[in-house]
Amino acid sequence: MSKHIATTARSLEAGAKMTTDYRVVDVTAHTLGAAPCCGIKNRDHPGFRSKATWLRRHFAKGLRAKVLLTPQGVQCGYIEYLPGRYAWRGVEADGYMVIHCVWTHLRAYQHRGLGTSLIQSCIADARREGMQGVAVVARDRPWLAGSAIFRKLGFEVVDTAPPDYELLVYRLRTSAANPRFKGNWEGRLKRYGKGLTIIRADQCPHTVKRSDEIAAVARQSFGLNVRIVNLMSYRDAQNAPTPYAVFAIIYNGRLLADHQVSARRFQTILKQALEARVSSRRTPGPARLRSR
Repeated sequence: MSKHIATTARSLEAGAKMTTDYRVVDVTAHTLGAAPCCGIKNRDHPGFRSKATWLRRHFAKGLRAKVLLTPQGVQCGYIEYLPGRYAWRGVEADGYMVIHCVWTHLRAYQHRGLGTSLIQSCIADARREGMQGVAVVARDRPWLAGSAIFRKLGFEVVDTAPPDYELLVYRLRTSAANPRFKGNWEGRLKRYGKGLTIIRADQCPHTVKRSDEIAAVARQSFGLNVRIVNLMSYRDAQNAPTPYAVFAIIYNGRLLADHQVSARRFQTILKQALEARVSSRRTPGPARLRSR
């Protein structure tokens, strides 16, 4: 890897506990493809290609992405953030830097302060750019970081959304208005009407494969027509029917999944939904009094 794209861990926020054996690659339009993309090494992978295109479109909007590599060149961490006006989450956070993703991969690289250092680098960038603070959507389920790591760094919860989403903020200006979730989730779900709808976005490269596999199972195993909705802009994402925004499965106006699931997990969820629907039809309603 060329020297101009790799920086040592010392380039992160001062005081962070990270050894210089790890390298942080700033992903830019010039260095794109020099490191794995969200764990995907194959540049011909459809998710890799779609994510690369998405990244190029958003660098001009202030997007920052950083890949954390082990000394062997294995991706063990990642962080991505951009100004809230362009966030691909169901939030209103203009003036804040919004973290989309932050993670450390593989147990061997967890609990070493690596994730903390990546978050601190975002805070440092937000401060340099004169922003009001840093915001992040968190939950203790797959595909988003839990709130604990942010709370330890001084983030506080300013809004919540069902079933268990939290919007946290690290303040750089105490007088700044809080960001908030968009809300009206049920109303947003109803827009998709009857049938099976899969919402996906190139912000996450893993949605391509997951949505295609789920659609195939829905057609082959359940005989369903499937509509795949590709979110094309940050406005689409901010008005999606879930706070996570970039992936959802909706069946007859009901949210079956609000994050990426496997095709097998989808089968289980849909079977349960169909069985519940049949059961509700068979359950007799309250007896009616007949007049004589």
